[in-house]
Amino acid sequence: MEKAITTAELVGVSGSILAIRAYIHKIAETPCNILITGESGTGKELVARLVHRLSPRREKPFVCINCAAIPDTLLESELFGFERGAFTGAYTRREGRLKAANGGTVLFDEIGDLSPYAQAKLLRAIEDKEVQPLGGEETTRLDIRVVAATHQSLEELVAAGRFRQDLYFRLKVARIHLPPLRERKQDLPTLVEHLLNRLDQQYEKRVVSVSGAVLEAFLRYHWPGNIRELRNLCEVALVHATGARLEWQDLPEEFRKAVGATPEEPLEEKDRLLAALLSTNWNKSKAAQRLNWSRWTLYRKMQKHHIQTPTSLSSAPPHKD
Repeated sequence: MEKAITTAELVGVSGSILAIRAYIHKIAETPCNILITGESGTGKELVARLVHRLSPRREKPFVCINCAAIPDTLLESELFGFERGAFTGAYTRREGRLKAANGGTVLFDEIGDLSPYAQAKLLRAIEDKEVQPLGGEETTRLDIRVVAATHQSLEELVAAGRFRQDLYFRLKVARIHLPPLRERKQDLPTLVEHLLNRLDQQYEKRVVSVSGAVLEAFLRYHWPGNIRELRNLCEVALVHATGARLEWQDLPEEFRKAVGATPEEPLEEKDRLLAALLSTNWNKSKAAQRLNWSRWTLYRKMQKHHIQTPTSLSSAPPHKD
């Protein structure tokens, strides 16, 4: 039951998301380190938390460390802790973030932003599996699972000499790549419904659907900010909504300008196909009629654009009209 609840947070019905869910289940039970990659806003921290909650370490701490926010001067005291009197201002003993996570999972977010000095310190801690606080003489054994996340290409950073190859290999025992939202537009209706349900509770509104114009605008848009941007847009639109359905005029003006002054501008073939399928709840015959295609053409186009019917919906086998 716990697994069904947690994986449901990774919302989507596309083949890529279903494959990622299955892979999370596969590796969560293992102790291996994981590297999560993907553009900003794709949900890397969410995936890291899912891995932790599906693992045998679920009852232990999950600690998220923002690598971009820790300068080298504070790195060791933050990660390893310090003893009283270790340096000026160290009036009390402080436990490091790694020891606080002992038995659990540590997420090193934006790992690509670590300096060479910090990379060396982290590699040593991962390999030795122990920490020694500043000013201390005793070491503490570590039992942590390391998950690293980045929007950068570590392979390119390694090639440029900006990221240690040995640390890279330590981190990417298992790898999860999250696709950008523009490559999984099939998930947009499910994501929007999920986000609206959450926002409805916060704003005490009841918006249950979106208009066809809004859906087409969402399909037309490139989503550079990915799911984070979609959530923000839904929140802004919800604030302006006056009915039970999001309408074109509820969308912020800058978004409407970004996708075109009117929602009637033509969509690309893949997005037109998705719009027809989504607006008919994946009824192939009705979708084909809207597109003025035969059912056989519709199936060929679905195959061409790698669009799969959600597994939760039954689908009759294709036949030639």
